Amino acid sequence: MGADVMNHDAGAPERHPGIEPAEQAAALLAASGMPRMQARVLMALVGSPDEGYTAADLAERLGVSAAAVSGAVRSLQTMRLIQRLSRPGDRRDRYDLSDDVWGGVITANVPLYAQLGDLMHRIADANADAPVSVARARESADFLAFLAARMPQLVAEWDARERDGG
Repeated sequence: MGADVMNHDAGAPERHPGIEPAEQAAALLAASGMPRMQARVLMALVGSPDEGYTAADLAERLGVSAAAVSGAVRSLQTMRLIQRLSRPGDRRDRYDLSDDVWGGVITANVPLYAQLGDLMHRIADANADAPVSVARARESADFLAFLAARMPQLVAEWDARERDGG
């Protein structure tokens, strides 16, 4: 058995459950542009115990150095994807996903979509001699404007659904 299974007693729960799907999810995030260590830490925290993980727990789970975890944790906190948890009587900080992490990620990009769409319209305005290029730019800009308008609505719909019991 590999190092991923921490408890070898038959029927006993793993110390770090969900390692394989967490690594697969991290690979997807890394393939889409997220730095690999940040993706691995984020997905490890999806499967964290209710009290979160310490940096040492994350390093053990991921089989990496504390320094690698420290840098990833700092970046993920800056992006507000994870939060630091303090527990009375425990000097070690613990980390867990931020509340509503995915809704926050989705809505954080709304200004980018809107600004990018506006700039694409300006590019199209300046490129009147290339009608095919202009049409493509305008369609892309309109799609980005659609996303900017709909993403907050989708998050609000999700929140209402969750409040109503799913």
